[in-house]
Amino acid sequence: MLKELDYDVKISKQDYQEAIKPLQAKLMELQRQLKELEIPVMIAFEGFGAAGKGVQTAQLLKGLDPRGFIVYPVKNETEEEAMHPFLWRFWNKMPAKGRISIFDSSWYRRVLIDYFEKRVDKKQVKASYKSIAAFEGQLIAEGMVIIKLFLAIDEKTQKQRFGRLLADEDTAWRVSAGDLLRNKKFSKYAKINENMLKATDNPEAPWHVIPATDRRFTTLRVYEAVTGAMESAIKAKQEEEQVQVIYPHSEEEAVHETVLDKVDLSKSLTREEYQRKLRKLQKKLEGLHGELYRKRIPVIIGFEGWDAGGKGGAIKRLTSKLDPRGYEVSPTAAANDWEKRFHYLWRFWKHVPKYGHIGIFDRTWYGRVMVERIEGFCTKPEWQRAYKEINDMERDWTNEGYVVLKFWMHIDKDEQKRRFDERSSNPLKKWKITDEDWRNREKWDAYEEAVNEMIIRTDKPAAPWIIIPGNCKYYARIKVLETVVAAIEARLQED
Repeated sequence: MLKELDYDVKISKQDYQEAIKPLQAKLMELQRQLKELEIPVMIAFEGFGAAGKGVQTAQLLKGLDPRGFIVYPVKNETEEEAMHPFLWRFWNKMPAKGRISIFDSSWYRRVLIDYFEKRVDKKQVKASYKSIAAFEGQLIAEGMVIIKLFLAIDEKTQKQRFGRLLADEDTAWRVSAGDLLRNKKFSKYAKINENMLKATDNPEAPWHVIPATDRRFTTLRVYEAVTGAMESAIKAKQEEEQVQVIYPHSEEEAVHETVLDKVDLSKSLTREEYQRKLRKLQKKLEGLHGELYRKRIPVIIGFEGWDAGGKGGAIKRLTSKLDPRGYEVSPTAAANDWEKRFHYLWRFWKHVPKYGHIGIFDRTWYGRVMVERIEGFCTKPEWQRAYKEINDMERDWTNEGYVVLKFWMHIDKDEQKRRFDERSSNPLKKWKITDEDWRNREKWDAYEEAVNEMIIRTDKPAAPWIIIPGNCKYYARIKVLETVVAAIEARLQED
């Protein structure tokens, strides 16, 4: 892609001025339509050093209402960002529906500069390509417009521009030692970029590779690429075209197997056994928590289960002896109006714990394939697609060294009824029971079908589902603690 470019192309000042004004007006109008249609946009500038990413970003902004965008310069990770998966900082910079995020360098830095500077190895780069493909695919499927611009210059032009910048003390700071090294090894770095462009160019998010030797020509090509992508997205939305997605399974591959029926709910512990094991396990977990922090190993624990299944009790016993500075419990309710303006996984990425910490989710991202599926809060294609999206997200976490555990707190229908009645009659527990709980109970069979499919499609060796027999609260709480302790011990032994 890079070798075929014409780096000598130029445009006159007069032709440029005649062309740019209508393009700027057009861009402003497209931004207004994007806002009305609630279409989010991410624009990623990549390219060689001194190719003019900053200049072209500034030129593009002349055609945009400043109230509708944010520009993010992406440099080396901050200390906080380096304590999370590499895509975490981009999920946190996600534009809401109708807004635009512009990235001066982007998530591709991982497979370009970081790889060139040997901050990541070939194995990590291979995994990063998969993560990037999943990241873009997830966003596009939910309506995001991703515009990728690559500004290219040749080795000679780059060296000349660096020379001019270094000759002026007011601009010399803009040229780093890394820039000079990449110019010295231009062919090697160009090959890395060429491989990236070929590996990540796709119809839904194509690369616009633009010669950047003549600023005016580059600006016009940037405007044309951006307005063209925006026009296509607006037309598709107005015509209600759906993004075509390859689902991880088809209608003919429906799940008929059941895993919940195989659970032995008769398992129990006496109060004396429970208290003895509880003290021992909590003390053990307290020590392991310190080891996790020292070795910077992160843990994600998700709790799902039937209403009144014992999630809260299990979480309380899990955290009661932990250092509160090293964990966070994130209770998940229905998405509020602001959260609905983002991809459904956005609010969970925001709470991914940093290395050495524990993140506990009281209900999780699996709401997409349970309550949202059953209550009609998302379409069938959306919840069908979610299995792969969730598997991809959890794969990103485990590839980054996270321990990921998912608990389904399982009780039978009679035990749930007993607990509902107990809560309703106890003034101190009455707040725990709602009309919605009773309505959900009427849909038990539908939820059971959804849970079985969820577990079968998303139970992975590195991010397993653990079904906890919960008719006996004592047994359930101890089983959760035993499982967490065993998983952390196994992870610590790997280091």
